[in-house]
Amino acid sequence: MPATPPAFNALLFGLSGCLVDFGARTLPTAMQRLYPRHGDEQIGAAHTTLEQRLGRTPSAGERQAFEQALSKAACEHAELTPGALAQLQQLHRQNVPCAWLDELPRDASIALATPLPDWLPAALSRGGRAWPAPDACWQALVDLQVERLDGCVLISGEPRLLKAGLNAGLWTIGLAACGPLCGQAPADWQALAAAERDQLRTRATLTLYRLGVHAVIDQLGELGPCLIDLGSRRKKGEKT
Repeated sequence: MPATPPAFNALLFGLSGCLVDFGARTLPTAMQRLYPRHGDEQIGAAHTTLEQRLGRTPSAGERQAFEQALSKAACEHAELTPGALAQLQQLHRQNVPCAWLDELPRDASIALATPLPDWLPAALSRGGRAWPAPDACWQALVDLQVERLDGCVLISGEPRLLKAGLNAGLWTIGLAACGPLCGQAPADWQALAAAERDQLRTRATLTLYRLGVHAVIDQLGELGPCLIDLGSRRKKGEKT
């Protein structure tokens, strides 16, 4: 990313499948270990997936086992995605306020965030409405002391978080390859044939654009040019 004055006032990042945990594998891994007979069934939101899998309200013991499995999986997947650290360092040098958001239980989120720089704050849930409601995005910007919504960006591969950003009035950048829509761990992604990767990437890209995001990239290594493009669109008068 060039060392030019930033075109945006603040950047919010998803955690899993964005800054860390390529493929957003933490939640699916935990569920697969707890309920292996269900195979690789579609996983929903972290706060509802256990109830959906059981078909009833979880007991206290089941909830505790779920959170412990999440924390263990988070420790195993706490690796930065390609380009994440370089982009964060550049934004920090430019004094652009940044924060990350996640919906996993607090312990799992903190474990996943271990590789991130100490200066990068978390915008942890405070009991507001879940995504895709805009509450978490707005609260994160309040915590960053950002005075205007105009010129704020959300970057994520999670469709519900991106929808929350859109509902909050933010610019949005979707991540196709490293998010849950492709859902591949790094080694599995690299092991795929090029044609299969392209097929998954194309499907994810189309899903994100149908959601209404302003731009789509594969992963954070491509963020710099994307921000330049969005900044140009903003200067020309395009609104969120």
